[in-house]
Amino acid sequence: MERKNNCDKIKAKQIKNWERKTMHFMGVFIGMMAFIMIGIFHPIVIKTEYYFGKKVWPVFLVAGLVFIFIAIFTDLDFLSALLAILGFSCLWSIHELIEQEVRVERGWFPKNPNKKGKKNQKEDKESELEK
Repeated sequence: MERKNNCDKIKAKQIKNWERKTMHFMGVFIGMMAFIMIGIFHPIVIKTEYYFGKKVWPVFLVAGLVFIFIAIFTDLDFLSALLAILGFSCLWSIHELIEQEVRVERGWFPKNPNKKGKKNQKEDKESELEK
């Protein structure tokens, strides 16, 4: 009886040690996924500003709030963390859209010649008046 009790204690320790190792890998994996998501959002912001400008920021706002809302009600911690990271990446993209417009004005990124913005409309009116 005592020997069986010791075996149960050893098994319980082994399970506990295994759970600890799994938790550490889970954190590293979540960090890696956050890094990948941020890397994916960088070109999304650049292309969005190039084709649409910063006027589409409400899309990022709604998407971010939806992902955060879903993360709050998700039972799985891993999935909840990934959804929250995705949501906050969408919210941060709003700031980056505005900054990207400044980068384009400084000449750090190419300007879309076909995009009608405030400056392009003024230039079009001036060129029409000159003709």
